[in-house]
Amino acid sequence: MSSDIQKYTSSQTEPDQDICSKLSEIIDENLPIAESKIWHAHPVWFLEGNPIVGYSKQKKGIRLMFWSGKSFNEDLLNVHGEKFQDASVFYNDVSEIDEEDIKRCLKKSEKIQWDYKNIVKRKGELIQLKK
Repeated sequence: MSSDIQKYTSSQTEPDQDICSKLSEIIDENLPIAESKIWHAHPVWFLEGNPIVGYSKQKKGIRLMFWSGKSFNEDLLNVHGEKFQDASVFYNDVSEIDEEDIKRCLKKSEKIQWDYKNIVKRKGELIQLKK
């Protein structure tokens, strides 16, 4: 876990720290070539500059979001973005995390990607990079 992500995790309540640590561990193990950093105030992992997965503290809990998750067709990702291709799941306790579900989504995130990296250049138009 990068030092910036560790700082983010340490700033959470103890139950949320457990969730953040577990999610970070799973993501780091399963996306070893991804670059991780704090982006828009929360941890995000990138492949070739394209945001893939991240998590953040919200009122409903810790939100694990996959930027291209709507295209994964995963029941786990039951909170869909309205404007783009993101999809999420919320956690309120580390015991709710099913590592195999997340691993499956991480594999899909390498294969199915929408181009968020160039969305500003395209004036908000989102195109699919990988199917």
